[in-house]
Amino acid sequence: MNSSLSFTSKFTLDKAHFNECYSESTILDLSAKAFFKSGVLMAFGLIILLFTPVNAYAAWFIIALGILEALSLYYRKPWWVLRQMLSRASNSEVALTIDEKGVLSESFYHKGRILWQDMTSIQDTNLGFVLHFSAGKSQGKSYLSKSCLSNDAQQYIISKSNH
Repeated sequence: MNSSLSFTSKFTLDKAHFNECYSESTILDLSAKAFFKSGVLMAFGLIILLFTPVNAYAAWFIIALGILEALSLYYRKPWWVLRQMLSRASNSEVALTIDEKGVLSESFYHKGRILWQDMTSIQDTNLGFVLHFSAGKSQGKSYLSKSCLSNDAQQYIISKSNH
C-alpha cells in the first residue's frame, strides 16, 4: 500500500453512536455466574436478618446492596449510555483520520492518536472495529463504527489487522 494513504471522516457522539459502541465492544453477561455476588449479598443479609440479634437495618442494608448489584448488572448498558450522554463531549462532532501512523480522533474536548504499533489486535464486528491497544503499562480499547468509514478505509483497517 502507498505510505501516503489517509482517510478522513466525521461523526457525532450521539445516543445511537454510544449504543452501537457499547453493543459492539462489550460482552453482556447475564448468566447466573454474573449474579453470584448479588445472590451472596442477599443471602448473607437474610441470614443476618433471620438468625442473629443484629439490628435489622444493617441486614436490610446488605439485602438492598445485593439487589442494587443485580440491578447494576441488568441495567449496565443504559447506565453507561446515560453517563456518556451527560458528558460534555456528548453531541460533539469528531473528526477521524486514519493514516499510516494510526487512528487520530479530534474533537473540541479531546485529541488522541492510537498508533498501529501500539495495537495488540483489531476485532472486526458486524457494525465496526474494536481496536485493542496498549498504552504504556495499561491496556485499552476503542471503537470505530463502519457507518462513518468508507469501504477503502475499512479495507485499510482490515489489512492492518492482518499484520
